[in-house]
Amino acid sequence: MAEITIRTQLQQDRDFRFQARFEGLEATLLSDEPAPLGDSAGPSPLHLLSSAVGTCLSDSLLFALRKYKQSPEPLSCELETSVERNAQGRLRVSAIHAKLRLGVPAASLAHLERALAQFEEFCTVTQSVRAAIPVSVQVFDAQGVQLK
Repeated sequence: MAEITIRTQLQQDRDFRFQARFEGLEATLLSDEPAPLGDSAGPSPLHLLSSAVGTCLSDSLLFALRKYKQSPEPLSCELETSVERNAQGRLRVSAIHAKLRLGVPAASLAHLERALAQFEEFCTVTQSVRAAIPVSVQVFDAQGVQLK
């Protein structure tokens, strides 16, 4: 039996445009495919996958640092998602690369090395996606120093 069950309903607006409704939330989300299939009226499923990985990594890093009562805000994350054709000629996500940036210099954060060593393990989405897609992660501080 699942420990947590997430329920989402999708309703087609037209063509490849869908409204997503999430149980327990008032917010809805419009998704759409880019041309020629759709009108790019909202993020595509590829955008949503990339965003889910980046948001989860950012949340996990924030969680790991806040455990030590550290304030790294504002965090940001840039993602590059690569899509290639497989042997059958079908498009597949081949890799996701995430660059997280802390909003402060590394020197101002206690226990940073420990948080960096463990935060990815807290990320439910990234760890699940990694079972099928390579996900690489870099972390930089506010001064552009690469920490991971």
